[in-house]
Amino acid sequence: MHIKITRSKNSTIFYIIESYRHNGKSTSRIVEKLGSLEEVILKAQGQDPYVWANQQAVLRTQQEHQAKREIQINLSNHRLIEEGACPRVNAGYLFLKKIYHELRLDELCQSLSETSKLEYDLNAILSSLLYARILYPSSKRSSFEASQKFMEHNYVDLHQVYRALDVLAKHNATIQAHLYQHSQAIVERNAQVLYYDCTNFFFEIEEAEGLKQYGKSKEHRPNPIVQMGLFLDGNGIPLAFDLTPGNTNEQKTLLPLEKRIMRDFALSKLVVCTDAGLSSKTNRSFNSFANRAYVTVQSLKKLKQHLRDWALDPQAWHLNGSSTVFNLNEIDLEDNTAVYTKERWIHENGLEERLIISFSPKYKRYQETIRGRQIERACHQIEVKAPARSAKNPNDPARFIQELKTTPSGEVAQQRHLSLDLDKIDNERQYDGFYGVVTNLEDDVQTILRINQRRWEIEESFRIMKSEFKARPVYLQNEKRIEAHFLTCFMALTLFRILEKRLNETISAETLIQTLREMDLHPIRAQGYIPLFKRTALTDKLQKIFGYQLSTEIVDMDTMKKNKRISKQKKLLQSEHI
Repeated sequence: MHIKITRSKNSTIFYIIESYRHNGKSTSRIVEKLGSLEEVILKAQGQDPYVWANQQAVLRTQQEHQAKREIQINLSNHRLIEEGACPRVNAGYLFLKKIYHELRLDELCQSLSETSKLEYDLNAILSSLLYARILYPSSKRSSFEASQKFMEHNYVDLHQVYRALDVLAKHNATIQAHLYQHSQAIVERNAQVLYYDCTNFFFEIEEAEGLKQYGKSKEHRPNPIVQMGLFLDGNGIPLAFDLTPGNTNEQKTLLPLEKRIMRDFALSKLVVCTDAGLSSKTNRSFNSFANRAYVTVQSLKKLKQHLRDWALDPQAWHLNGSSTVFNLNEIDLEDNTAVYTKERWIHENGLEERLIISFSPKYKRYQETIRGRQIERACHQIEVKAPARSAKNPNDPARFIQELKTTPSGEVAQQRHLSLDLDKIDNERQYDGFYGVVTNLEDDVQTILRINQRRWEIEESFRIMKSEFKARPVYLQNEKRIEAHFLTCFMALTLFRILEKRLNETISAETLIQTLREMDLHPIRAQGYIPLFKRTALTDKLQKIFGYQLSTEIVDMDTMKKNKRISKQKKLLQSEHI
């Protein structure tokens, strides 16, 4: 900073001036008006006024470097704001950017750009797509426009974004392997236990082609769909994914992807956990050799009669692995913590498996409550004489409605008569509280049940992609770009899950995303940024973990430069180990 003196016929005015660059051009601003010559002489208290003024400039410079000072903002009621300037920018993406660089995705983009001889900035496009997918999810065009809200926005053309999708799809397997390799250095991974499941995403089209085929939609939509198979590791972090046509039997999707990650990720010893729909004989057999094993859900209704009778028998149950034997007819059904188990080895379809059945009073009450509500809805449908229809899924209340087509005497009924199917209700009630698992592991029962209980994380991951990330409907038509779309969703989910692990507290995905989305700042030309977000315990914890400072009354330019430097650091900060 330096002194500027303006002289006129009647006065001499002293100012402290700061030089800076704006849009590549050198300019300056007034930091402080020291006053007229007469006022400066009084303030100098006998010292040379020019020497005193220069000392003040030096002092302000020192204060600026110490980053602890009062900042004076000069605003004018006649000076127009800069054309095209954004009154608020988002800084919440900085937390995602830090993880992006720790995963060395910028280096990967540089390598892919050199290999493919790209003339555009692949790193700028990929990073913008990932941040926008989490904070402002929409179509590629809208995400491209939304990325301009970030404090640091990239100047690329929309057609380059679509061209970049082709490159990403071409190197899909390489990118997934890179994510796994470099994530091991920044977050604890457990690749010995893997969770696998499938879901599908619909397209706003009518004709099926390529990947887009008619199949059993999870949302019961009459649109072509594409199917995604997803592996999570034992800590709930995405590991790998694959796409198959929407009419593919999901049981056939597991082995190709499992074999690929064993090859590309150098995995050999693993336990694959799935739901009942994916536990085919082929899948179980594959994971019965070498160092592979499986844990999968077993429907009690689909057991052979003698095994079902054994599973529902109230005799010979154990509590939490103890040797004490319990009778389910004599236990406390109000106990919310008790889980009773029984087990046996069985030989089915050439496989030797361990069948574990658990019973939970809490789970029993939950199922009773859910069924009670479904029965109420079925009664309402009967009351209003809703058209008879077949149940489309196991939780449809229509499954409890039966239509009587004959009178009690056996004659053909003249009028349509609907009633509750009491036999159906009683048949389902006998399974309340029971849960079955089959495995070839010999670990203790509690360990196996804990492995199975974490399957909810893969269901939550699908929900986040569909709801928070708005991964569907898909508007792209080119299959390579469709693949790239889901690759960016997968990568965004990985970044987000690592962020959740850093926080290490129970908080909903909706709350965390909304917090990041609302972390806006108001840029003050050449001065800094004024926070426009609500400071909370969560915003404080985020900043403490990542080493950012965004919550002061104004974030000066030097502090923001430091924040930006931190966001590109590859090594973890000490504060990130909290």
